[in-house]
Amino acid sequence: MDQSDVSGDIAHILHTEAELGGRLDEMAAQIDADYAGKDLLLVGVLKGAVMVMADLSRRLHHRIEMDWMAVSSYGSGTKSSGVVRILKDLDSDLSGRNVLIAEDIIDSGLTLSWLVQNLRSRGPETVEIATMLRKPEAAKVDVDVKYVGFDIPNEFVVGYGLDYAEKYRNLPFIGTLAPHVYS
Repeated sequence: MDQSDVSGDIAHILHTEAELGGRLDEMAAQIDADYAGKDLLLVGVLKGAVMVMADLSRRLHHRIEMDWMAVSSYGSGTKSSGVVRILKDLDSDLSGRNVLIAEDIIDSGLTLSWLVQNLRSRGPETVEIATMLRKPEAAKVDVDVKYVGFDIPNEFVVGYGLDYAEKYRNLPFIGTLAPHVYS
C-alpha cells in the first residue's frame, strides 16, 4: 500500500519509509552497543508496535527473544478510562532479564507508565523503552524513554502500525489523517 492507495485521506506525510528505516538503523546500532554480551527480550505492545518490532528486530545483530502484550485503557470508547487491562499477557518469565519494550507511539504516557511499573514488578534486570514516535506536547506523565525514533507534533497520525478504525496500519510511512476522514 502506498500514498496513491489512500489519495485524499492523508493530509501530510511526516516521515517517509526511507526516514523510518534510517532511524531504525541508528536505533538498532545503539541497542546493539548497549546490550552487547547481554540477553535481550523485546516486548511488543499490540497491535500498533507490530511494524516497529519486526523492522527493529531484523536490524539487531545479536540474538534476541520476542514476546507480545496487549493492554487497553479505552474500553469501548475513544477516551481513556484510566483503568488499564491486560488483554494478552507475556508468555515469558522476566526474572533477571533485560527487557526492551517496543512501541509505535507515546502520547499521554499513562498506559505505558503503568505497563513499565507492571513489568518492573516481575523482577527483570532492566526495563527500557524504544518507540518510533513520541508526542512531547501530549505527555501527561514523564516516561523515561531510552530510544526515540522521532518527536512529532500533537497531531493524529496513521501508518506504520498506527491506525484509525483499524485502517491505515499497513502504510509504509507516517502521515497525518485528513480531517474529513474522521469528522
